[in-house]
Amino acid sequence: MGLMGDKARLLETDRFVHAPDDGREPELPMDAMEAAEAAEASDAVTETGHRRAAEAGDTAAMSALGALLLRRGDLDGAEPHLRSATAAGDRAAANNLGVLLHQRGYADEAAGWWRIAAVAGSAAAAHALGRHYRERGDEPAAEYWLRQSAESGHCLGAYALADLLEHRGDVGAGRWFRAAAERGHREAAYRLARLIEDGREADRRAVPAYGELTQEAEAEQWYRQAAARGHQRAALQLGTLLEERGDVQEAGRWYLSAAKDGEARAACALGFLLRDAGDEESAAEWWRRAAQDGDGNAANALGALHADRGELQTAERWYRVALDAGDVNGAYNIGLLCAEQGRAGRGEQWYRRAAYAGHREAANALAILLLQRGDASGAEPWFSKAAEAGSVDAAFNLGILFAGRGEERMAHAWYERAAAAGHTEAALQVAIVQLRDGEEGAAERNLRCAADGGSPEAAFRLADLLDRRSAEASDAGLPDGERAPDDESTEWYERAARQGHRRAQVRVGMFAAARGDVVEAATWYRAAAEAGSGNGAFNLGLLLAREGSLPEAALWWQRAAEGGHGRAALRLALLAARRGALAEAQAWCAQAVELGPPEVAERAARLRAALQEELSA
Repeated sequence: MGLMGDKARLLETDRFVHAPDDGREPELPMDAMEAAEAAEASDAVTETGHRRAAEAGDTAAMSALGALLLRRGDLDGAEPHLRSATAAGDRAAANNLGVLLHQRGYADEAAGWWRIAAVAGSAAAAHALGRHYRERGDEPAAEYWLRQSAESGHCLGAYALADLLEHRGDVGAGRWFRAAAERGHREAAYRLARLIEDGREADRRAVPAYGELTQEAEAEQWYRQAAARGHQRAALQLGTLLEERGDVQEAGRWYLSAAKDGEARAACALGFLLRDAGDEESAAEWWRRAAQDGDGNAANALGALHADRGELQTAERWYRVALDAGDVNGAYNIGLLCAEQGRAGRGEQWYRRAAYAGHREAANALAILLLQRGDASGAEPWFSKAAEAGSVDAAFNLGILFAGRGEERMAHAWYERAAAAGHTEAALQVAIVQLRDGEEGAAERNLRCAADGGSPEAAFRLADLLDRRSAEASDAGLPDGERAPDDESTEWYERAARQGHRRAQVRVGMFAAARGDVVEAATWYRAAAEAGSGNGAFNLGLLLAREGSLPEAALWWQRAAEGGHGRAALRLALLAARRGALAEAQAWCAQAVELGPPEVAERAARLRAALQEELSA
């Protein structure tokens, strides 16, 4: 253990002899060697003066001489002087004698002298005694003496008391961290900032010196104080705060400061900033430095960088470095690498390794592998483990698994859980069930969530819901019930159409046709038809027929009919009948009867009967 007291006041004498200052500046500034020689000479003069006074029986000189020798490390020389001064009632000597004995390994005897000094009013001794009791596990005694030290204004006593209170979960830690921080204790400033940032500093609003500072602003202020005094973790946290609010340049400066002092996490964070700025080479250098210092996140970042470049062997090597550093993401990333290379069997072992270590996405990936292999019973527990650990994808996958078994209630429960966490497709599935059950208000909320998340199907269903609601209002005679082409439902239809939703493309095409914009209507119908929409092909055929392009219309109707569109088959039957191809017309009629819907089937049946009469006449 190191010296127990505040090094600045450890020896507690304030009785050192200083050379008189005549106010004159030296002709040249001293270099480091000259300064050391000057300090040594000054100490020699001081020691000589103290020795003379001590030999003459001066208690203060004995104490000061013992303190000087203790500071130098001359324990044998210091002890007799400290004992003599202590016997004469000097409390500073009693404290320093305790420090000396503690350094010799006599902790109990040291505590006895600290008690004497602390009772006599030594704050440094009370701090040392409190530390002694805490190391022995006697927390009540430790708190008593640390509180004596802290209330006497001792910086280290205040910090040690705050540390004890926070460790126990007691209130009041923030007050004493603040007291130590205000006296320049950098670790206290850092820990006070953490308390404030986490919302655990109850006294912060009662401190008038900080006015109306927000929680984040006050935390930043203390991080700055600690970081300015060389606290690496404070510099890292300050950089993180600044980066989160978009002040990337200053964040980078603090990351750089901490990284140069050996803070691996700051080096890693600096690497990400440089990568985002487009400087991959510098980013890789800082990641490499952080990875070599044991930062698994940096090693994973290096692995991903090499994987993106196609350097898969180098990527795997860095992922292994991350794993060796205790970062289970390394195993998961190796699994992903194996999957990309088509080595699913090898990837499975890495997924398992990460999953057993609690990696939720690895558990989800492992379950997907098992499900693809047909092992649904083996996949389910891994999906469950991942979902319980917070994997939104796993919760959604469990919904799919239960839906495939016909267990709709369980499927819906997992879909709801994933939807609540913002999963787009899960929100859509929940909305579909709610629409089926008539819960339109809840369905609309989930559809909006899914549509905002980029689901074209959700955008289409939301548009359809709003469209039907508008139509119902119009039928009820409400003044605002009539739907206009630019209302909200149309906007959602258009968004879904732009995302490639075929039914939405057909609907937007119908809107364009209704307002006479044939070119736009044809564009949307064609997009839907080429994507496989029977209605898109049929409507495009109608549009072309009206424009006089009957042969091209017939081609699109044929594509629609071959895709199962009954009305298109009926149209082709009519075309064939008009040009006298009765057998062909009968064949299309038969298909129209089979495909429906009922009114189309009925018309096709009548036409087929008429064609049959014509053929048999």
